[in-house]
Amino acid sequence: MIDTVKENLCINRIVGSRNFNITIEGDSIIPDIKPDILNAINMTGKVCIYKKEILEGKIRIDGNVNIYLMYLADCENNRVRGFNTNLDFTEILDFPGVESRMILDEEIKIKDIECKVLNGRKVSIKAMLEVNANVFSNEKEEIVKEIVNIEDIQSQMSMINMNSLIGQNTTKAMAKETLIIDNNDELEEILSVDFNIMNKDTKVSYNKVLAKADIEMRILYLTESGRMKTLEETIPLMGFIDLVGVSEENICDVKYKLKNFVIKPNSKEEHSIYAEIEFEIFARVFENKQVNIIQDMYSPSRNLSFKENRVSTMINMRNTENTINVREKLKLEDEEFSRICDVQVKPVIAETEVSKDRVKFNGDIDLNFILTNNVEDNVITLNRKVPFDFTQEIEGLNQESKVSAVVVPKFREFAVDNMDVNAKVDLEVCTNSYNLETVNVIDNIEETIGGDDHQYSMVIYFVKSGDTLWKIAKKYKSTVEDIVRINNIENPDKIDVGMQLFIPKCSICRTEVNV
Repeated sequence: MIDTVKENLCINRIVGSRNFNITIEGDSIIPDIKPDILNAINMTGKVCIYKKEILEGKIRIDGNVNIYLMYLADCENNRVRGFNTNLDFTEILDFPGVESRMILDEEIKIKDIECKVLNGRKVSIKAMLEVNANVFSNEKEEIVKEIVNIEDIQSQMSMINMNSLIGQNTTKAMAKETLIIDNNDELEEILSVDFNIMNKDTKVSYNKVLAKADIEMRILYLTESGRMKTLEETIPLMGFIDLVGVSEENICDVKYKLKNFVIKPNSKEEHSIYAEIEFEIFARVFENKQVNIIQDMYSPSRNLSFKENRVSTMINMRNTENTINVREKLKLEDEEFSRICDVQVKPVIAETEVSKDRVKFNGDIDLNFILTNNVEDNVITLNRKVPFDFTQEIEGLNQESKVSAVVVPKFREFAVDNMDVNAKVDLEVCTNSYNLETVNVIDNIEETIGGDDHQYSMVIYFVKSGDTLWKIAKKYKSTVEDIVRINNIENPDKIDVGMQLFIPKCSICRTEVNV
């Protein structure tokens, strides 16, 4: 009987990552209380996920795209109007190798929204979405740390800093707020809505994770006098996630997933807008654990067999936050305008380059200007792109590291200088990174009958390409220490091809199994 000391670990293994492009289409009717549409001016949207599920070899995502459409009305003064609509969707996407017991972590972005006017009361809307899906599995592994009842056991050990999963859970968090507008404004309707999660903070208490953040809200609305105005507010969001066994030293990976939101005007006398936003907060908690793993082993006196497994595990998990300051002077001479009503800011990472201890991001800030015309006070939209790049120093990164980032606008200011605009945009970059390391672990150690029956005390061996002292010692049932001592080797990690070595034989393998 071979006695071993084992350690139980929970390994959060990434099964696969896939990107999908999907298109959601549908027709919407202009509400009866609103005038007919001549043409669409601007569209914004948010993706809400109701439910997600992993099937055998597939993933399923249910949700909707909540869209705000600003349009030119077919009425006497051709005023700007707007309405809100939803495109529900259910997408089943092929993902080979995934099983229902696994966990899906998805990020869905709107790449573009198109609108086609079918008639004065009906429009066709098409939303192009980009889905980045990662699937993980939680696996319990017993790692052999020590063999206790064989005196001459030779072990090749490896010390690994492993991110061992303690647990994971979700909670729902609801933010409700009444947003006050200018008392002089008689609110007609909401034209566009945008919000982002900022200033994320995580604290660990007794068996709980406290996740706090701010929802940075930006609403473009129309007054009864026909003037467009912007409202900016910060709404706090907080949720407690139950997780048994967590402590302050643990690593918390927290994700915020939008489930639903309602933004609607209150009565005109209140001069306010009601906001209700629901998020699912998903937390995974890891323990940074140093584990001494037996990679290989043998006994000079016994014939041992064992099973080898290759285990892939996450190490060096990091969550970092930084701010990028972008300053640019933009030319808007294409059109004459009297006022900037709003600027919709959408940062997009185009390229991620990972090298030793650093990651570089390159991308563009897509700026969509909503302007009013000097002469007729008509609405004009102009699009400009501003490039940005950012390098983040993260110790332990290499070209094989897995890196993802979420970039959201933190601050924006657009000052008009003649027909130019001085743009100041600060971006918050939240980077998640980890390395994958594959280690060899052994199990099911048994003593076998038979083996090398040759009796000799010394072997002369000439080093071949790819040899190490460990491989040679294991082959001839010697020990690295004996080979080093007899051959006066100064550096055991450096032996040259063709080098002559004397290999001492420690003992003859036993041919009987001790029970």
